[in-house]
Amino acid sequence: MEPYVHSERQAGTMRSSIAWALLGLVIERSSYGWELVERFRRVYGGALELSSPRRVYTALESLKVRELVEEVPGDERESASRQPRPRYRATEHGVGAYQDWLLAQMEEARQRSRMFARQLALLEPRAALEVIDEYERGWLEDADEAAALEPHRQDVAQRLAEEDEHLALEARLSWIRYARRELLAMIDERPGNREDER
Repeated sequence: MEPYVHSERQAGTMRSSIAWALLGLVIERSSYGWELVERFRRVYGGALELSSPRRVYTALESLKVRELVEEVPGDERESASRQPRPRYRATEHGVGAYQDWLLAQMEEARQRSRMFARQLALLEPRAALEVIDEYERGWLEDADEAAALEPHRQDVAQRLAEEDEHLALEARLSWIRYARRELLAMIDERPGNREDER
């Protein structure tokens, strides 16, 4: 069996969000372990918590086993008093698997959104409105937290993330307004709520 097919199958079973996030960092540029810990905390911030630096090293090992990253010799110009630290770089298989994983994440997000709408409609309209109110509060709190973070950084990852959050908020708030109108109309149309029956 060819290594690529083997790696592709193994990558499909990897569930760790930290490992996938780490793979993205290694794709961006090769790094050694501690540098990846620092980059992880800086790039993913509050979006993905890193409980301890050990998680990065565990994830790196998982990525190596799946042939998504490989070790390359460290810089020989480092201090002669210690062995050069190994650096990690993404393999071609790793880049392809990461792209596939990103597409799968987008599809899962769409499915979750569709499921939420269908499941919301199963509730009694007044109960559904309570869920909508809470859902809206959550989106608005996220927007407030994002606005309170450090000033806009100029790197492309941050710009893409900020624009995604901005557009997602606009879309969700628009959908919330629509859902609220629909649910209120259902309540108004119920027997006993119509003007001509009062």
